[in-house]
Amino acid sequence: MSAPVQPPEARVETEHPEAPGYRAGRTLPLRVEAMRQLRRRRTLLMGGILAALPFILIIAFAIGGTPDGEDGGGGGGGGGGRINLMDVATESAANFAATSLFVSAGFLLVVPVALFCGDTVASEASWSSLRYLLAAPVPRVRLLWSKLVVALGFSLAAMVLLPLVALVAGTAAYGWGPLKLPTGGALAAGDTVPRLAIVVAFIFVSQLVTAGLAFWLSTKTDAPLGAVGGAVGLTIVGNVLDAVTALGSWRDFLPAHWQFAWADALQPQLEWGGMIKGTAVSVTYALILFALAFRGFSRKDIVS
Repeated sequence: MSAPVQPPEARVETEHPEAPGYRAGRTLPLRVEAMRQLRRRRTLLMGGILAALPFILIIAFAIGGTPDGEDGGGGGGGGGGRINLMDVATESAANFAATSLFVSAGFLLVVPVALFCGDTVASEASWSSLRYLLAAPVPRVRLLWSKLVVALGFSLAAMVLLPLVALVAGTAAYGWGPLKLPTGGALAAGDTVPRLAIVVAFIFVSQLVTAGLAFWLSTKTDAPLGAVGGAVGLTIVGNVLDAVTALGSWRDFLPAHWQFAWADALQPQLEWGGMIKGTAVSVTYALILFALAFRGFSRKDIVS
């Protein structure tokens, strides 16, 4: 009795197994992708802008005198109670670092997140190198995972760079001391760094929505500027909608509604309520967008 005939697909897979030593998990290592992104001019330019911002603020305060916060304000608890960090910006290095985060969290820190996450896949497509990476062969999930981890890593580095430079520059300009609160009282000098670390961590988590938008759009288009601009534009739309008070409690479902909840970390008694709600909203949206990116890219016909 003759042996059953195998279908062509089975014969090919049996006769041509994977190359010896090939491991899908070793393709496109994170260090290789990180070095590729680090050498790009847009990475160096963004790092230079963030590092220069504290010095620009110091010069502005020196020219303009004591900061006057009548027109400014920071938000706590999702935009409910307003505090004004500008009033105490020059009291100490910690105050200056907190103010630098306040003036940049609404827009400036959105840009590097959208840039690093939106440019990562779309740029490969625009250079016509994406299909060659997949033919290496780099599995699609592995390629997206490596690029997403590196993009989020660079986004976090951008958010850490700003307060670090601000602390160093602020110490030289205003001295080291307790973080004075605009509502009265102060945080001990030893508590300021942990509190600022909480602020940076929350800002990073709140920007995961922008990261998800940019990354998803990056898998949909061959135009990096379209992915980056689309993510920034949708983030701005969210800020505009949050300003529409007629929406009432519906604003609680907008990530932008909680973007300044980190101000609760700069109180004598640390309040977690607003930050927990903001984290839940941001992570939920981000996970959905990342899932859409992986699902869509796994089925996409790569021609560039």
